[in-house]
Amino acid sequence: KYAVYRDLRDQGLIVTPGIKYGCDFAVYKHGPGVDHAPYMVSVKKTKDEITATEIVKAGRLATTVRKRFILAIPDLEAERIRCLIFKWF
Repeated sequence: KYAVYRDLRDQGLIVTPGIKYGCDFAVYKHGPGVDHAPYMVSVKKTKDEITATEIVKAGRLATTVRKRFILAIPDLEAERIRCLIFKWF
């Protein structure tokens, strides 16, 4: 999870715990109190399975709170992070 956190911070984004949204991180462009977090990020390992139910749950929540859902999959050996971004609204 730290690799994803560090990557988001390196992009100049503000990263906070995402427990409120049932994810790993809530990500802001400017910060809490300045703007709303446009992204909710869940981190999965490369070998983790992701069920359709998980995606639907995340989608329903993201739609309700008007955020984009990002599934971040770090590949530590290749030193890169793959991101799948879902937008429902």
